[in-house]
Amino acid sequence: MSDLWQQVAFWVLGAAMVFAAIRVVTSNNVVHAALYLVGTLLGAAALYVLLFAEFVAWVQVLVYVGAIVVLMLFGLMLTRASIGAADFDNDQRLLAAVCAGALFAVTGYIMVDAFEGRQISFDRVAGTTTSSLGEVIFS
Repeated sequence: MSDLWQQVAFWVLGAAMVFAAIRVVTSNNVVHAALYLVGTLLGAAALYVLLFAEFVAWVQVLVYVGAIVVLMLFGLMLTRASIGAADFDNDQRLLAAVCAGALFAVTGYIMVDAFEGRQISFDRVAGTTTSSLGEVIFS
């Protein structure tokens, strides 16, 4: 896969994950929020595949998507929690938006300052495949 296609795939997956993550916290239905969480976690697994970390991607799918989200949905069903919209709104939305924006700005500045001018190599290093990892673990 060429560098251009990797970058296009990264930005498409990133945009889909951001959309799903925003819908997780803005959804009025808890089940819909859990399904958007599945989409976000699957996007993270796809990013791991894009970075040639197949083992980590499968662990992401099995542990987070397969176990955590299913556990959350079973907990919702067994506790008979209210699934639909509830009236939990308050007057702190503006303060929350300002805090989130400030946190994003500070984190963004730190990331740009720390990694400015560095290039990430997507070349596969010899011996980092899933089969070689399995041989190291089980030998």
